[in-house]
Amino acid sequence: MNQLKKEEIIQAIVIADNFNDCLVPFTDRNPLSLLPVANVPLLDYALETLNRSGVEEVFLFCGNHLNVVKEYVKAQKDAHCSWSIGMTVSIVGSEGCRCLGDALRDVDAKGLVRGDFILTGVDTVTNANFAAILEEHKRVQKSDKGAVMTVVFKEGAAHQRTENEVMIAMDRTTNRLLFHQRLKSQSKERNFTIPLETFLLNKHVSLKHGLIDPQIAICSNAALPLFSDNFDFLTRDDFVRGLLINEEILASTIYVSMLPRQEYAMKVSNWQSFQITSKDVANRYVYPLVLDMGVCGNSQMYSFCRNNIYRHKDIRLARESFLDSDVVIGKLSEIDANTFVSHSVLGKGVKIGKNCRITNSFLMDGVEIGDNCQLDLCVLSERVKVGLGSKLTNGCILGQDVILPKGTEISKLTLQSMKPDDDWSEGIECISEFAYTVPDSTENPDNTLLESDDEGDTNAFNHAMRLSKLERTHAPSVYSSSSEDGDSRAISPIQEDAHIFFSEVLESLKRGYTEKSNAEYLILEINSSRYAYNMALAEVNFYVVKALLQLLTMQENAVNNTIATLNQLLSYFGPVFKNYIRGRDAMMDCLKALQETCSQEELIQAKMAQLIHCLYEKDYLTEDVILEWHAELDETEEGTLKKSLTKLVDWLMQSSEEDDDDDSE
Repeated sequence: MNQLKKEEIIQAIVIADNFNDCLVPFTDRNPLSLLPVANVPLLDYALETLNRSGVEEVFLFCGNHLNVVKEYVKAQKDAHCSWSIGMTVSIVGSEGCRCLGDALRDVDAKGLVRGDFILTGVDTVTNANFAAILEEHKRVQKSDKGAVMTVVFKEGAAHQRTENEVMIAMDRTTNRLLFHQRLKSQSKERNFTIPLETFLLNKHVSLKHGLIDPQIAICSNAALPLFSDNFDFLTRDDFVRGLLINEEILASTIYVSMLPRQEYAMKVSNWQSFQITSKDVANRYVYPLVLDMGVCGNSQMYSFCRNNIYRHKDIRLARESFLDSDVVIGKLSEIDANTFVSHSVLGKGVKIGKNCRITNSFLMDGVEIGDNCQLDLCVLSERVKVGLGSKLTNGCILGQDVILPKGTEISKLTLQSMKPDDDWSEGIECISEFAYTVPDSTENPDNTLLESDDEGDTNAFNHAMRLSKLERTHAPSVYSSSSEDGDSRAISPIQEDAHIFFSEVLESLKRGYTEKSNAEYLILEINSSRYAYNMALAEVNFYVVKALLQLLTMQENAVNNTIATLNQLLSYFGPVFKNYIRGRDAMMDCLKALQETCSQEELIQAKMAQLIHCLYEKDYLTEDVILEWHAELDETEEGTLKKSLTKLVDWLMQSSEEDDDDDSE
């Protein structure tokens, strides 16, 4: 990242408290700062990003769990953590703070900040280049002396709400913010009311909907006095709306900075955004803040394996255990025989018994899972114990020290280990001696979300934002292998965004191959394009393979020696191919890309069997997936293709039978 000028002492304020208390029950007995995302506390992500941007002085405001946070920061400094090099972190504490406004008024009263500063929350995970945003803010200040804040937004994904999305109006020539409205969590907006003056007084108005607000801002030295003078500024949204409404009175303006698509930012404001961020870290969208780079530490303790599996150097895995994809395993963890783990994070000292199935779950330090258990869509805090034969599904959240007896089956429950006081015991259910339900006050009999009159008030939605299935969504209109009406299959039309995405991927591969640049950079470019055009992971897999095949047909020697040319391409693009084609679904995406390209390119059609065999020999495709895909090919629609693969399929089936015979002997 670009470093700021060293003659300037760049300061940052990091708010460490969770004022909305939306991560129940974790934050009841733990500081939000230490909530682990992919086994790294949120505090480390925030400080590491600031350090990489050249920030030299950080004021960490902490009203709750002050001593715990102080001890952790001191321990990290003593261990010479990477963010402690060249950056000082001071803990600013004040009990009784109820909101962001109170925290900033307290900081202002202490007179700690001397100029422009970065304002962010400890719950924001980002690899943004703060140095570039701060320089942009300074350039704006030269032309507008009233510029008091630059707020940072990121293009969001369509039809996904995490409570962090906003709709804004801005002057597209100056990037000055003109209107701001936070979106509701369930996409219920149908109409927006924007003041007519916004359009009458500004010639170039641009409306942007569904932007992610990671709660990052660059503030001038006038921002803190504005909070001190206006006690009704409780949140940053209050501050923004107050300045927009009273712009002439307060003589202050706000500007917008859009993060480039290769930079990541997400605010962990509820369990759903916690889940999304954890998966994004595992998928390396927050690079270089990834585990195998030694992020937030002084040494590299994790190894990065195929299928996005991160394994600590000191773990114990039974030979019969199976790790699927997107898995993080922390220090001293143990996984016993015949246990399946997929899309999950295991903290330090986690112990999982035999014949378990763990999917889409997050197990923090010291969790113990008995034999024959099933966990799906769960968060288990420290030292939770689950008895053998238990089943936890559909967004169960267990607080510290919860103990479930054997054979427990629960769904959609939030549990804590201690029985609440009698005054608060109404609606509490006792699951076991150390497991009591936490009532969700926002739920109603119709299972709908409560509406709020205040568009900025998200409290009504906090508990509703549970974990959810983040499934890979296939798009039949893009690469369907069959048609509903039974007519001969034509080439599926590519949607506009998909066409642009495919073109960008192809150009990235061509440039990378010509310049022989680091293949890891291509992954970053492709992931950036994915976010820019809101592509599902299945579509990314499909178009990456299709772009590689297109590049194959462009090579001079491809016609005479197709397989040798493919091997030459894979020798360079191997890391890219392995990053996306991992797991059964991704292999199926790869075969569908081959199938689609086969109908468009004569070269691919003529060499289809050899291409699939080559990918099989290099372990990019497995025998089971090839046979399953081949069986699904329609006899009439894909007759020519199916017949051309007959010898290959017969050979695979014969090899499979021979292996079975060897095993039986």
